[in-house]
Amino acid sequence: MKKQMVGSSLLIAFGMFIGVLLISNFSPSSIGDIFASTKKFGADSPPVVQSEAMRTLNKAFTSASEAVLPSVVSIEVTSTRKSPKMQEFFEFFRPRGGQDEEESLVKGNGSGVFISVDGYIVTNNHVVEDAKDIKVTTYDKRNYKATLVGADPLTDLAVIKIEGEGDFPAVHFADINSVKVGEWVMAVGNPLGLTSTVTTGIVSAIGRGHLGMSRNSYSVEYYIQTDAAINPGNSGGGLFDMNGSLTGINTAIATSTGNYIGYGFAIPVDLVKSVIDDLIDDGEINRGYIGVSINSVRDEVEAKALGLDGVYGVVVGSILNGSAAEDAGIEAGDVILELDGEKLYSSGELQSRIAQKRAGDKVDVLILRNGKKIKKVVKLRARDEDNKGFAENKNDDAETGVGKNSPINFEKLGFKVEKLTDKIKKEYNTQNGVLITEVKRFSAASDRGMFPNGVIVEADRKKVNSTRELKDIIDEKKPGEAMLLQVKYPEVTRILAIQIPESEG
Repeated sequence: MKKQMVGSSLLIAFGMFIGVLLISNFSPSSIGDIFASTKKFGADSPPVVQSEAMRTLNKAFTSASEAVLPSVVSIEVTSTRKSPKMQEFFEFFRPRGGQDEEESLVKGNGSGVFISVDGYIVTNNHVVEDAKDIKVTTYDKRNYKATLVGADPLTDLAVIKIEGEGDFPAVHFADINSVKVGEWVMAVGNPLGLTSTVTTGIVSAIGRGHLGMSRNSYSVEYYIQTDAAINPGNSGGGLFDMNGSLTGINTAIATSTGNYIGYGFAIPVDLVKSVIDDLIDDGEINRGYIGVSINSVRDEVEAKALGLDGVYGVVVGSILNGSAAEDAGIEAGDVILELDGEKLYSSGELQSRIAQKRAGDKVDVLILRNGKKIKKVVKLRARDEDNKGFAENKNDDAETGVGKNSPINFEKLGFKVEKLTDKIKKEYNTQNGVLITEVKRFSAASDRGMFPNGVIVEADRKKVNSTRELKDIIDEKKPGEAMLLQVKYPEVTRILAIQIPESEG
């Protein structure tokens, strides 16, 4: 019996073998293919066993991503634009009084973030500006028509709203004071049409300004800088911390190519909150203004000239007529050291903090004037109340006489001046000063930001009434000492610090 079973097994195996040969047409390669299914692929275990710390970090990223993705939406905007070349074409052939140019439809894309469960969304003003139609697509692929609630071009923020059933996934706002340079963040949005994209990086800097994103001198530039990848389409999306809290609204990139090269910028969440509150309540911003032109203290040379013990503070260049600053007794050349008891380090920081105030609010400022610290209380005004031009530099003791206003070349400093004409006095709204006619490239004056066609109205905190007077003030300074120049240009007054060069030889 046993021998019969063995014989039967051998016969079955032999039959299977013959069958394989017949199927493979007696080809060795075909036979190998048939048995290949039994071949083992891949190693038995991963080459690296992650530490508990790495598994925890990965979990933090995945958990935060899963939590915030539903809060970020894709925005498609249809707007009307005129082609510059076509506009020129039509204008050339059309007789005066002809019909307007035809407008073409243009589509644009951006991102937005839910800020309330009832459908309010914050995005960038430049995403929805001039929009004829706004379409929102949520993370779960639902489409909605949105309406514009309000926009604030000076901060590049806007609020839109959609209507729908159920609660929308609103974000949690971070405490801006807890955001630190070096901490991990995630940029979430829809770059280049790639919906629901998450990129990671760190907070590279806080308070980045002077980027020149807007030509409006009232624009607020005070950003969180990050190396998380931000590209076109990310605008209006969120920058989140590892708790899934919103730290800022992505708004711009620093690039020479049009795409990401390592630097992105987000509007801080504290400014975002103050703007959306006004836009939702009133549809517009009732922002308060001090009414001054300002500059950051640039470096040790300027700090030295201002009498500061470090590089901080904000220099007042000029005061608007009838402004809150003028009412409070702030003067050109003052250095604003503190706002509401907190030290200031840049003009952007002052702008950002004032931008969160409303007309009628009062702020405490600490200023430095001629080496003395003075406290002032400023009641902020609305911008239209301040738009009356800058205060005139008046001086009834202007010198006259031959030789006192001859052109002078300050060769070591690198600039030339001459007397003011009546036309220049009227154009620059001043009765005193001297006109800068030339600034030598790479000179001490050029390095400090001086350029031609400005009027030096003060030097070393003394009014300048003639070219000779300016020379006398400069000649009193020793090599290595720094001094301040108040220079008026048609649209702005600047405070420049310049150091007297060491004598040669």
